[in-house]
Amino acid sequence: MAGLATARRIDVHAHVVLAETMGAAGALGPELGQDADGRPWFRVGGYRLDGVRYAGSPFMDVGLRLAALDAAGIDVQVLSPNPLTYLHHIPAPEAVAFCRTHNDALAARVAAHPDRLAGLAALPMQDIGAAIEELDRATRELGLIGAAIGTDLPIPLHAPAMDRFYAALTARDLPLFLHPAPAGIDGPPGDPALSRFDLDVITGFAAQEVAAVATLIFGEVPDRHPGLDICLSHGGGSTAFLLGRLARAARRRPWAPAALRAEGAFEERLARLWFDTHLNSDGALALLVAAVGDDRLVWGTNFAGWDAPDAAATAADAPDPKLADNARRLLRATRGETT
Repeated sequence: MAGLATARRIDVHAHVVLAETMGAAGALGPELGQDADGRPWFRVGGYRLDGVRYAGSPFMDVGLRLAALDAAGIDVQVLSPNPLTYLHHIPAPEAVAFCRTHNDALAARVAAHPDRLAGLAALPMQDIGAAIEELDRATRELGLIGAAIGTDLPIPLHAPAMDRFYAALTARDLPLFLHPAPAGIDGPPGDPALSRFDLDVITGFAAQEVAAVATLIFGEVPDRHPGLDICLSHGGGSTAFLLGRLARAARRRPWAPAALRAEGAFEERLARLWFDTHLNSDGALALLVAAVGDDRLVWGTNFAGWDAPDAAATAADAPDPKLADNARRLLRATRGETT
C-alpha cells in the first residue's frame, strides 16, 4: 500500500491474466492458443475470445505493464481478476482451488512491485463459507486489499445468504469490486441477441451493472450493511440514465420496500455505492456525477482492454486529483478516515 499513499493517479479498473492459472480449472481451462493465421485466442469452457493478445502483452507481462503505466502517467494500478475467469458457477471445490492458485500468483506480482501495484482477490462465490475463508487468506496472509467478483452469482446479490459475506467484508474493513462477465461461460446462457457484434460485452455489461445496482438497493443491502463499500465498474453501466425510472419504481411499485418509498430514498442509497469513471463519454460521466456526486467516484481505465484510452491520451488527460483521494478512502490506504 506504500504507493497508494502518495499516488496522484490511481487506476482501480485493470484486469490481469496469470500464467499460473492456465489449466487450473481442469477441462474449463483457461487456455491460450492461436489459430492457423496466428491470431490469438483465449478459451474458458466453451467460450472463446478471439483476437485479444494476452501473452506478450501488459495483461501477462509485468515489465510491459509497468512500462505502459509509465507511458500513461499512472502511478498505481489495482489489479483484479479477468472477468472471463470468475467461474462462479462451477463446483465449489474446483472454484476454491482455482481462486487459491489465482490469488497466490497475483500476490506474488504485487509483492514484487508494491509501490506500483495492488491486488483484489478472486473468490469462490458459489460457497459463501469458502469465499470468506479465501477472503481472509488472500488479505491477511497474501496482502491483497479487497475482493473482485462478478455480478452474476449463483446466489442473488440481495439474498439473505449473502449477508454473511457482506458482514465479513465490513468487519474486516475491505472493499468489494463488482464487474460483469459475458453470460454462459460457466453458467446459464445469456440472451442470444447479445451473441452478435460483441453485444454481450458492449451492452450486456451495462445491463448487468444496472441490474446489480437495482438488486442491491431494492434488496436493501445498503440498509442492512451501512458500512459496506461496493464499487461498480463502468460507472454502474446505464444506472445514471435510468435513475428516474429506478427511483419511480422504488416509490410506486407494490414490491418496493417501505424504506424506499419516500422521495429521494432511492437516490440516497445510490449515493452510498461507489463507481469507477470508465464510461468512454464525458457526457455519460457528467450524468453520473449529477446523479451521485463525486465523493465516491474513482478513476478506472480497463487498462490494455479494447475500450481503454491509449497511453498518450491517458497521459495528457489527468483525472481530477479528488479521484485519487477517493480511491485512497475506498482502498483503505488512509486508515482512520470515514468512507
